[in-house]
Amino acid sequence: MQPTLRPGFSGTLRAIQTGQARPLMVGDRKLVSAIGKTIVSGPIEVGVLGLAGDQQADLSVHGGLSKAVYALPSEHLPWWQTQRQTHGASLFEEPLAPGYLGENLSLHGLLEQELFIGDHLDFGNVVFRVTQPREPCGKFNAVMGYAQAAKNMVQSGRCGFYLAVEQTGFLQAGVTCQVLAGSRTTRVTEALQHKAWKHLR
Repeated sequence: MQPTLRPGFSGTLRAIQTGQARPLMVGDRKLVSAIGKTIVSGPIEVGVLGLAGDQQADLSVHGGLSKAVYALPSEHLPWWQTQRQTHGASLFEEPLAPGYLGENLSLHGLLEQELFIGDHLDFGNVVFRVTQPREPCGKFNAVMGYAQAAKNMVQSGRCGFYLAVEQTGFLQAGVTCQVLAGSRTTRVTEALQHKAWKHLR
């Protein structure tokens, strides 16, 4: 079905982040992860497999055509910072920077409960398709600094979502996107509950 525009539903791209794989301690295991991303300035090329210069360490759970780019509502960062402090990670007093949770795109105004699997985000030069929610793992717990972080993600629905690249091009922070509605049968938050909750009980 060809997506159609839902008038008045739009969002803003606050920041763009990329990262490289590097060592990460998860308990007593030394793994490799590219979860920590850093902000890039200027236009960045977006190909079918993601952003130029970005890397995914474990292609079984990140990357590929259907998970080329990870987007997160920037509204969630203060909430996640509060969770870290609440769960005893008292050393983490600095505000969370865009990209800390592994997000490539920091969006504003596009929340998980408002987006559906199959919706398109049209930035003009680049078009993405929402494919699935992010499912948290042990690496996420390690980065956030407390053991219940993955469970908090599922319970709160503050997970962000993966994007497939429907139209390649160049993207720059500050631009606005329009949401082009797909079939609108499953919200991102509903998909998260279906996919992840059974693994976290």
